[in-house]
Amino acid sequence: MEVILKDGVRKKYEQPMAIIDIAKDISEGLARMACAAELDGEVVDLRTEIDGEHQLNILTFDSEGGKAAYRHTASHVLAQAVKRLYPEAKCAIGPSIEDGFYYDFDMESLDRETLDKIEKEIKKVIKEGAVLERFTLPRAEAIEFMKERQEPYKVELIEDLPEDAEISFYRQGEFVDLCAGPHLMTTKPLKAVKLISSSGAYWRGNEKNKMLTRIYGTAFTKKADLDAYLEHLEDIKKRDHNKLGRELELFTTVDVIGQGLPLLMPKGVQVIQTLQRWIEDEEEKRGYMRTKTPLMAKSDLYKISGHWEHYKEGMFVLGDEEKDKEVFALRPMTCPFQYYVYKASQKSYRDLPCRYGETSTLFRNEESGEMHGLTRVRQFTISEGHLIVRPDQMVSEFKDCIALARYCLQTLGVEEDVTYHLSKWDADNREKYIGEPEVWEATEESIRQILIELDIPFTEDVGEAAFYGPKVDINAKNVYGKEDTMITIQWDALLAEQFDMYYIDEKGDKVRPYIIHRTSMGCYERTLAWLIEKYAGAFPTWLSPEQVRVLPISEKYIDYAAKVEEELKANGIRCSLDNRSEKIGYKIREARLQKTPYMLVVGQKEEEDEVVSVRSRFRGDEGQQSLEQFINDICREIRTKEIRQVELEAEA
Repeated sequence: MEVILKDGVRKKYEQPMAIIDIAKDISEGLARMACAAELDGEVVDLRTEIDGEHQLNILTFDSEGGKAAYRHTASHVLAQAVKRLYPEAKCAIGPSIEDGFYYDFDMESLDRETLDKIEKEIKKVIKEGAVLERFTLPRAEAIEFMKERQEPYKVELIEDLPEDAEISFYRQGEFVDLCAGPHLMTTKPLKAVKLISSSGAYWRGNEKNKMLTRIYGTAFTKKADLDAYLEHLEDIKKRDHNKLGRELELFTTVDVIGQGLPLLMPKGVQVIQTLQRWIEDEEEKRGYMRTKTPLMAKSDLYKISGHWEHYKEGMFVLGDEEKDKEVFALRPMTCPFQYYVYKASQKSYRDLPCRYGETSTLFRNEESGEMHGLTRVRQFTISEGHLIVRPDQMVSEFKDCIALARYCLQTLGVEEDVTYHLSKWDADNREKYIGEPEVWEATEESIRQILIELDIPFTEDVGEAAFYGPKVDINAKNVYGKEDTMITIQWDALLAEQFDMYYIDEKGDKVRPYIIHRTSMGCYERTLAWLIEKYAGAFPTWLSPEQVRVLPISEKYIDYAAKVEEELKANGIRCSLDNRSEKIGYKIREARLQKTPYMLVVGQKEEEDEVVSVRSRFRGDEGQQSLEQFINDICREIRTKEIRQVELEAEA
């Protein structure tokens, strides 16, 4: 038996060996640090016995696979602690996740005091240093085994497996869990384990199932690393758009209005309105024609497009097909509406491309468990567009759509925060898609070559395409690490046929066009959430709902302050005057808490010299300037959409 290690070294053995024993043979220190192994590219348990020739890489906590095994073991320790303290709790699932782990239990909801109690029990379990033993059972025996232990959720999971499946378990002390692994050899290596929070989670993510209690935790090999992570979590809480957006009065939600239906407040509307005007102006420069189409349509329209068959569950349907003569649905997209704008008059090959843009309000019936703040809602507004093009124009127009998206990302200062994905169809799930395999393969290859030519790194995601075509998804993560699609550009070679769309070519023949479905910046609500978290509420000046606050030192200077405010507004600068009878330090602190980019302090000297004292969140006290100079500078900053960096923290 021979293994080839990561550095190319070959090691030969006379008989089959468990990976942990190979690790010990290499180095006792490595064996102590080992969490799992990568065997021929697959992450496996250290208990795995191997024979023959293999590529082998021992994984420590410094690797993703090692972290996953380490934290997966921590989740089992959590479950063991919970079962000791609350024997009636039923175990569901407990995987490792990107920054830690969680475990779902059928039990009462938990407060922080209870989590602390469970943490103490976790420390006791770890100190016992139980060895984790892996064993397997045939499916029928596994079901009976978990029934005897009164774990109905485990029974359900096993029953979903094939009849001939061999089911694996891990035992540590008195606790046994259904699990595929991998795991640490014992609980001893677990050092810094912390329970972060608890929340509700539907069994199997389905809102029709029972709500379980999910406990989130994390684990590190060093307390210092845990402390740094907890500090990072505190920063995340400060940036969370759900919290910060409410504090800054950008949006709110109300139970009686409904989940996923946020109310944008005046400041939030100001940000979105600024974004919308910018996008619409930019699209107009690039040859887009604006449309305005209905918020609903008869089911007939969606049956032509295929949405009724492929997307009906995600739509708000108004009426009953069995009872009502006409059934309507709120639109989840704008494309079929804009197709009829195109079809309203006959088009020649000279008329193409036709670039239609619309600031579209859309509706999607999201699952209640999926909705979150502004990032996933049931009503949202999107910078939607559809390009009807000749086949020979498709590649250049698709590139231009990517260029527009990248320009938007650069301007917003978020280009470095995104990843690109080629979202492909799933050939093994044919009923989900329309069109023939050769069309899908050709269009996917076209997008692949465009991304390669543009030197854009990307990953390929099977099964993420729209039902009518592949797409480029530009994704970003929120502060909690969850990834959302921000911008989409789709290649559609199929729907023109279903809507009988054509143009007359140079020979006088009818020809089917291609269609590009795209957003330039995506969903305005989601983008607002993204920007809140990116800038911790301190938007670039051009986007700030309030760009300047004028602060008179006392009531004696309110008249001069009002003149300053009037001049600012005359130059299109969003500003306000704080004329309250408060101390200037208080006014400055409050303006800073509201993330106002600039404060203009005015008193006797400023009034006499007809100047303003400028304070900013970028450099603190910037000294006195003439009002004319300040207006020139800030107007240039707004016009160029400059993103100023904080050079020093302003005084508290």
